[in-house]
Amino acid sequence: MQNTKTISHFSRLREIPSAVWALGFVSLLMDISSEIIHALLPVYLVTVLGASMLTVGFIEGIAEATASITKVFSGAISDWLGKRKLLAVIGYGLAAFTKPIFPLASSISWLVAARFIDRIGKGIRGAPRDALVADIAPAHLRGASFGLRQALDTVGAFLGPALAIGLMWLTANSFQAVFWFAVLPAFLAVGLLVFAVHEPRRPSGLREVRAPLSLSELMRLGSAYWGVVIIAVVFSFARFSEAFLILQAQSVGLPVMLVPMVLVLMNVVYAAAAYPAGVLSDHFNRITILGVGFGILVVADLILAFTSGIAGVAAGVALWGLHMGFTQGLLASLIADTAPPELRGTAYGIFNLLVGLALLVASILAGALWDSVGSQATFLASAALTALAIAGLAATWRIVPTVGRA
Repeated sequence: MQNTKTISHFSRLREIPSAVWALGFVSLLMDISSEIIHALLPVYLVTVLGASMLTVGFIEGIAEATASITKVFSGAISDWLGKRKLLAVIGYGLAAFTKPIFPLASSISWLVAARFIDRIGKGIRGAPRDALVADIAPAHLRGASFGLRQALDTVGAFLGPALAIGLMWLTANSFQAVFWFAVLPAFLAVGLLVFAVHEPRRPSGLREVRAPLSLSELMRLGSAYWGVVIIAVVFSFARFSEAFLILQAQSVGLPVMLVPMVLVLMNVVYAAAAYPAGVLSDHFNRITILGVGFGILVVADLILAFTSGIAGVAAGVALWGLHMGFTQGLLASLIADTAPPELRGTAYGIFNLLVGLALLVASILAGALWDSVGSQATFLASAALTALAIAGLAATWRIVPTVGRA
């Protein structure tokens, strides 16, 4: 029986289109680049440039909100053009060409500018890339395809911090030297996207979209789509930047050189869970699997709130990664399930805008709570808001149709 299940999983992986695999490896390379920087940036800001925790939260929140706002327009433009790849190339290219700003920055303002420009690139590529995956993936493999792309993306997210640890050791804690190394995989990602991903032909008879952000088009997205968006927004208020996981680990005594291990652990678990969660969602109701992910975050927050040792933080971080694996790919799949094909770019753009604004508020409040009350209040607030999201999930069950198999 076990061998049959293993063969089934490998067979499903082989069925996933090669362009989805390529997009996954593009994400992997860019995430290696970004996470090498991201793993060290909070500590660099606080210990080298003297930034406060509130400043860290503000920078991270603004960075993610900038990406989310940009996604609305890039997604809508991709629907208007009927083309996704061009905008994805522009977005990845912009992110690659701005990576050298990080090692050259000499002040907080330069780093804010670097994060801002980098996130504009992320915003331009995000919605068209997700819509491209939705366009390429067969309906019966949608959860698995999004799970695979998310898993490969997350492999990059833990390889990046792992490389950051090794490079910090090799360079005697030279932040600038490590930031320079991060430039290389970013440009490799752009090359792979240009040469290995081919956009599918637009299906004949698909309705043309002239004004994707008009009220009439937004109404065509439907109540099921908006129900998924409401769930995601409420949930996002419970989340904040992973920078605070790094700072929590540092606060319990983890040496600076090993601080990136926080993101390595989180993303190893995230990567391991994303594809199986996607496969499960192709066989069972996605909302049910999503609810499991929400519950895991509550447990993670409670552990992080009450622990005072490295082992406890490690357990909380691992569960944080598990909840990511059970939520992020599923939310992307639900958008593809509920949005009309010709409006998928717009649908992902609006989804990411609203989620990004919620993350902005969450990150700023997390920083303010941390500075004024302490880390425990930050994680307890997240647990309370996640419980609210679970209640919202139950309340919107009838709005969102059964997706996947019963």
